[in-house]
Amino acid sequence: MHPALKPSHRSSGQAWPLRAWVCGLLLIGAAVAQAQVLVAPAPSPLPPLLPLPIELFFRHADMIDAQLSPSGKHLAFSLNRNQRVALGVLTLESGGGAKLLVAYQDADVRRFEWVNDERLVYTVVDKHSGSGEQRFAEGLFVVAIDGSAARQLIQPRTDFFTGGARIGRQPLDWQHGLLFVPRTGGDEVIVGKAQWSSNRELVNIAPMRLNVVTQALRSLSLGMPERATGWVFDSAGEPRVASAEHQGQTLVHWRGPGQAEWRLLASMPSQARAWSPHSVDDAGTLYVVVPEGRAATSVLKRFDLDAKRPVGEALVRTPGFDFRGRLLQEPGGPVLGLRAETDAETTVWFDPALQRWQAAADARLPGRVNRLSCRRCASDDPVLLVQSWSDQHPGELFLFRPLRSPAVWDPVGRMRNDVDPRRMARLDFHRVKARDGLEIPVWVTQPPNLPMQATTAADLPMQATSAASASASASASASASATARTTPPRPAVVLVHGGPWVRGGHWAWNGEAQFLASRGYVVIEPEFRGSRGFGGRHFHAGRKQWGRAMQDDLADALQWAIGSGLVDGQRVCIAGGSYGGYAALMGPIRHPALYRCAAAWVAVTDPLLLFGLTGWSDMSDESVNYTMPQLIGDPQTDQALLTEVSPLAQAARLKVPVLLAYGAADRRVPLTHGERMRAALQAAGNEPEWVVYAEEGHGWLKAENRFDFARRLERFFAQHLK
Repeated sequence: MHPALKPSHRSSGQAWPLRAWVCGLLLIGAAVAQAQVLVAPAPSPLPPLLPLPIELFFRHADMIDAQLSPSGKHLAFSLNRNQRVALGVLTLESGGGAKLLVAYQDADVRRFEWVNDERLVYTVVDKHSGSGEQRFAEGLFVVAIDGSAARQLIQPRTDFFTGGARIGRQPLDWQHGLLFVPRTGGDEVIVGKAQWSSNRELVNIAPMRLNVVTQALRSLSLGMPERATGWVFDSAGEPRVASAEHQGQTLVHWRGPGQAEWRLLASMPSQARAWSPHSVDDAGTLYVVVPEGRAATSVLKRFDLDAKRPVGEALVRTPGFDFRGRLLQEPGGPVLGLRAETDAETTVWFDPALQRWQAAADARLPGRVNRLSCRRCASDDPVLLVQSWSDQHPGELFLFRPLRSPAVWDPVGRMRNDVDPRRMARLDFHRVKARDGLEIPVWVTQPPNLPMQATTAADLPMQATSAASASASASASASASATARTTPPRPAVVLVHGGPWVRGGHWAWNGEAQFLASRGYVVIEPEFRGSRGFGGRHFHAGRKQWGRAMQDDLADALQWAIGSGLVDGQRVCIAGGSYGGYAALMGPIRHPALYRCAAAWVAVTDPLLLFGLTGWSDMSDESVNYTMPQLIGDPQTDQALLTEVSPLAQAARLKVPVLLAYGAADRRVPLTHGERMRAALQAAGNEPEWVVYAEEGHGWLKAENRFDFARRLERFFAQHLK
């Protein structure tokens, strides 16, 4: 496999003309059936620069997803219809049309997948209710492409909608869930049944085959390793890897084609794994990700099952980033390419035809990520679904028929109909030095009328940077220098991601950052130490650094932005949710001179409460007893350390205005975190702004709550930054 230079995510400077979104099922069908080459019209003038409405950034999307059927003869899609997410299918053959398959009045389709060319499975949620009881157990349903044979396969945890009525045999109970859909056709999917201990600890997940037509079950758990909760399947749906985590150790087991017994490949500390399973190909080869080099960034390697270790040279490296991606192939066919994400998503095709088609998509839609999904790739009439997006464009979908004469590009739909990319802010990626020399990735979203600074993102290896890319970089650097000289510094919001052990930023349209930028703020989003995706060294540097070096990374990223001339250092607030809310509260405590206000939602206010409220929380005993003591601190031996970095314990030092928001049904960070913090601030004479959303859990699912909270943020920041 030969990684190549990723497409640059910098804008070409030419706004791609917007086409009206094809609304309604019949219009989608008519547009696709026309099969004509589309010619881009000349860009229209920008409309008057009136303030963009909050709803534009926080409402539910118009089109959510689209997937080609295994044969490429049909396209399934989910879209917003009458304020509900519906599921439809479009037949692409001559004379075909669009049909609405699933449209509830009191529920929304959340996830769907093709089982075969005739049937789809999907899950449901209610986006008009809060998130408190909807995070798990979404049920499972099946429907044929003509709208018939609809039935419930797995019941949701709560029967909250009228469409949940049972059809046919009794469905499986809510403890079951979809694990995998085989890519070899047939009528079976792989579901898993979760087993829980008496204290609500997940013990194992037992896989089984479920026939979506007859509802017949066949167990796949014979001889299953104890406490297996993580599964890797081959394309036919056979379980090949079973992983278990217990008492801080991860055990990985393997069962190869034709083998009856599972065998142990490794037992490793969960927080210091020598490798992790990634995927299994149709030849039975196990691929694993392995930390490599001083930064311990993960690479993709083959695994020697006899020697029980990764072997050979890395198949894929993404310097500066952990490898996160997948191999691309049609069922039973060769590997056609590789998809991975560095700062932006990129695809490297090994197949010459797909290389040409990718180049055609990138030329037609410059300055974007253009993801190709191919069916009948080797035939004389391949069909491709192109999903195209950028930092300024939420995304749109096209059907591409490259071998027709002339080639056909048909629009399918836009993700957000009312977003004009020319009015959106631009996002760039930087790496800056923390005070101890560690390199911190930082995402910067600038208000729309500011030129961009040059990116410093690492390119994929084994390919020289092109002259065009080098020229673009030099031009961007010159533009950044001019900007620093001529544009006054702006007020800023340091926006801290949750987790904290996740990757926070991606090069794509983000409603939260776009909203803040539309109000005139530079948005600084650091990938502080402890964040994932940037190597083991970066991750492990965050051990027991809540409120310490993790907090300093945020301050150092802000100081860099101030020094660059982008940000007015006298007008900065800090904000975030979950861990990000914790960091927002700790920011003015540890660095009181940097921040004028703090906004925190569903925020951890005392790390010790994460250990003391296990009866209320949805965090597992494994996490509370083994993972968190290693990453945050032991509540017994490190109690003084944890108290020192507790915003609740240090509330009297929090002198800036504070906004607190919580979900009353939150089981990850229960409401008591907020109630105690509010009382402590009141006792210190610092009355916070306060809001609780009754039905919400760890985040806002209801659109009206997202709108309300955004208005509160808008007023709060305007009051303290402008």
